[in-house]
Amino acid sequence: MTSRYRSSKTSEGLNSLTPRRRTVVKAAAATAVLAGPLAATLPARAVDQAPAFLHGVASGDPLPDGILLWTRVTPVPEAIPGSGVGPDTEVSWVVARDKAFTTVVAKGSTTATAASDHTVKADIRGLEPGTDYWFRFSAGGTDSPAARTRTAPAHDAAVTGLRFGVVSCANWEAGWFSSYRHLAARGDLDAWLHLGDYIYEYGTGEYATRGTVVRPHAPAHEIVTLADYRIRHARYKTDPDLQALHATAPVVAIWDDHEFANDTWSGGAENHTEGAEGAWSARQAAAKQAYFEWMPVRPAIAGTTYRRLRFGKLADLSLLDLRSFRSQQVKVGNGEVDDPDRTLTGGAQLDWLKAGLKSSDTTWRLVGNSVMISPFAIGSLSADLLKPLAKLLGLPQEGLALNTDQWDGYTDDRREILAHLRTNAIRNTVFLTGDIHMAWANDVPVDAGTYPLSPSAATEFVVTSVTSDNLDDIVKVPEGTVSAVASPVIRAANRHVHWVDTDRHGFGVLDITAERAQMDFYVVSDRTKRDASAKWSRSYRTRSGTQKVERTYDPV
Repeated sequence: MTSRYRSSKTSEGLNSLTPRRRTVVKAAAATAVLAGPLAATLPARAVDQAPAFLHGVASGDPLPDGILLWTRVTPVPEAIPGSGVGPDTEVSWVVARDKAFTTVVAKGSTTATAASDHTVKADIRGLEPGTDYWFRFSAGGTDSPAARTRTAPAHDAAVTGLRFGVVSCANWEAGWFSSYRHLAARGDLDAWLHLGDYIYEYGTGEYATRGTVVRPHAPAHEIVTLADYRIRHARYKTDPDLQALHATAPVVAIWDDHEFANDTWSGGAENHTEGAEGAWSARQAAAKQAYFEWMPVRPAIAGTTYRRLRFGKLADLSLLDLRSFRSQQVKVGNGEVDDPDRTLTGGAQLDWLKAGLKSSDTTWRLVGNSVMISPFAIGSLSADLLKPLAKLLGLPQEGLALNTDQWDGYTDDRREILAHLRTNAIRNTVFLTGDIHMAWANDVPVDAGTYPLSPSAATEFVVTSVTSDNLDDIVKVPEGTVSAVASPVIRAANRHVHWVDTDRHGFGVLDITAERAQMDFYVVSDRTKRDASAKWSRSYRTRSGTQKVERTYDPV
């Protein structure tokens, strides 16, 4: 692939519908129980050939001199994900400059064990900046598929352009992952960002499918144990479209709540019943362990997903963990949302974010942010729209105007970060957000109540869901029906919102130059169809120095 980095210097050597609550979960995860039903969900070769690479290969967290490679090997037929069985298996890896692997630049080996669910990672260093590479794994005479990856540009490279795919919220049971297929087919991505809800924790039929389970989960029950989380991650990585995207470009991922349980906070979750579903500390630890086993993500500070990547002089990307440190969500209308002792980020992470934004010398400061930072008031929606919107956001259905799982529920943290941007004249900060199952283009005002007289401190692009229910899915009406009514009302009550689409599924493509950061929004034709098409919907950009969003009428 032709390099997209054009450097002037020589290179040097990243809420959901609340389900009916259960008081008891049937979550037995003994190996004997899992083996039969899970084996039936794997490709046929899983039970007649070993070793095998049944879950694809992936790369992530690109650095100027390195990349993190990932795969999972099935060494023998009984070593299915979550089983805890199977022999130690040597897995080798090779990195080359070409797809034919004639120019090998790095190789090595590691051991896959049952202790890590036979997943392996190789953190490769010594590569050239801003360069395409190909890699594959091998075990016992079997080669994995070959995949492309790309390193980040050199720290001081004068990069003229970057392009990232942007996705979030992929409910397996609600449909097919066509968004991933269409992003993979582009062939022009430097990386892709997954902003959370890569998996969902619910049992079959418990969550948001317009009443139709397109394809069932494995395991069928809600995931609670380490084995459960491993099996669910494995299920996702059998999807051919997800495998294709992982094999095309490196991913930069953060988690949100459903990698754990709905509306997770540091000490629990809405969708966790202490005792009946075990201790939260054990469930949280299991979810984190499985995540780091199954995702090409480097564990960062305190084993979380907050970390920072740099892409030359053009952009750096601060990735947030908004679940591990947050205070419990409060009820809407409660003055506690303004309590300075409550936090979304945790003090250490907020200080880290502020310091990084202030010290950054790049043109753009991107923030991978799992829940919307822009203020949001529902306004005067009619009752028939207010109730499903409240359900989607997890609000009381009487329709009070805050989603306390977002930054709206932690206003002191938001005030502090926006004041920091203004006080230090930090420009070109763009929040990239998922979670809410809608597409938005927002200014981020210092004071929404007086906007536009109040200045905008940043901008925000929110991508819709890959498959998880939108408003039209909840009320079961044709696509676009709700958005046509709700969008004007939402915008009237939120003058900093330039656009919102409440109804469609899809993905974003973020294109960055020194002059502007532009998000092209794409929608898929039907999440329930494996061959769903995709089309461009709208584009918005923020020009350098403006801290404002504006519409543009062509995708890049």
